[in-house]
Amino acid sequence: MAADVWAIVPVKELEGAKQRLAPLLSPAQRRALIEVMVGEVLEAVVGARGLAGVMVVTLDPLVTAMASRLGARVATDGARDGHTGSVTAGLKLLAREGRGGMITLPGDIPAATSAEIEAVLAAHLGAPSFTISPAHDDLGSNAVVCSPPDSVPLRFGENSYFPHLDAARRAGIEPTVIRQPGIAMDIDHPADLAAFLRLPQSAGTRTRAFLEAEAVPRLLADKGL
Repeated sequence: MAADVWAIVPVKELEGAKQRLAPLLSPAQRRALIEVMVGEVLEAVVGARGLAGVMVVTLDPLVTAMASRLGARVATDGARDGHTGSVTAGLKLLAREGRGGMITLPGDIPAATSAEIEAVLAAHLGAPSFTISPAHDDLGSNAVVCSPPDSVPLRFGENSYFPHLDAARRAGIEPTVIRQPGIAMDIDHPADLAAFLRLPQSAGTRTRAFLEAEAVPRLLADKGL
């Protein structure tokens, strides 16, 4: 496992987040859901052993307070530049500080655990190196580790996994791939909520408790999901 790896968690402002869940959830429900999910992800990241520190890139006041309460560092540069811009700003800051590496995860993978994050870090090789844990559909890049932090140019999106593998190889690095069910389960669409609820690892999460309290399983069943 590489040394001096920092976590970067980008979280855009929560108001109006998760628009693609609008067919199922009201604006207030979507706001409450993302608050719960981000809280669970931050707790998993902060609880992971082997990290030198945690940086949350955000301008949202609630997320800022949450991150500070958990002892995470808050950065604002790039926070309104989308997922890629936020992560890139964070990793450039770490590179300027001479940090050994970075792992980035999104705030919408509430089934991720500290143990899964530790497993990804354990699979990461010495620099220069690149490790990736993809989304369940092999499209998204849900956990990415780079040593040094700026060793591979990153561009996130719904079809970023294979492009990231190619980017690592163009940088002269053979990527390490490690799959983790909780990290893989990001929530963007109603079908993702159904898949999350079927995931054994979702049991006991606050996100699942929230969805059940809001009768989301019944709403999904009504839609054939």
